[in-house]
Amino acid sequence: MEGNNKPVVHLISRPDNMLKTVYTAARTCYSADMPINIYNGADDEEKMLKLIERVVGSGHYSVIEHVQVSFAISNVSRACTHQLVRHRHMSFSQKSQRYVKEKGQFDYLIPPTIERDEKLKAKFVDFMGEISKLYCEFTEAGIPAEDARAVLPNAAATSIVASLNLRELIHIANLRLCSRAQYEIRMMVKAMCDELIKVEPWLKPYLVPKCERLGYCDEDKSCGRKPKLAQ
Repeated sequence: MEGNNKPVVHLISRPDNMLKTVYTAARTCYSADMPINIYNGADDEEKMLKLIERVVGSGHYSVIEHVQVSFAISNVSRACTHQLVRHRHMSFSQKSQRYVKEKGQFDYLIPPTIERDEKLKAKFVDFMGEISKLYCEFTEAGIPAEDARAVLPNAAATSIVASLNLRELIHIANLRLCSRAQYEIRMMVKAMCDELIKVEPWLKPYLVPKCERLGYCDEDKSCGRKPKLAQ
């Protein structure tokens, strides 16, 4: 909604015993014991974390693909979700502009760079109003919503349910928490990570910008947080 640019993110699904599941997958690769025995006998959190850190640190990422999480996300723009849905190995269910007809002024997000300039913000708000009027004119004239939506902007607010495995979430966090990422998806991914870290704090070292894991910056233009990789 206009005036509230913060994404609303909730973790709605995650497996029980996430840490034990990842540990069991990792330990199974190096043990003659049955996986169920490894799982049932896993009770030393420090031991589990050390093995996971060593295995994932060596690039053995399949062990973190066994965990799936789901998020309910709203108050984000279509521009933001257009970026999110480009990621692989995810499932999405999004509010349809084909089946959900807008009634009156549609909700939208104002980029902070525009919002901080009162004159430009006023022009932006006026333009959103004009788009809404045209959209309503079309639908009231019998134009199907699936065609009238052609005039709706990237700023239009949307809702989406997104599910993904832990490996992909870590990958997304490493890319989208980078200061070079667009601000809105950076805020959204940060909220996703924070929601999961609340209940699985052991994941905090993994859900960080890639420079924190690499120890250097590999972007063409660096923010200066970490030194550039020597050429």
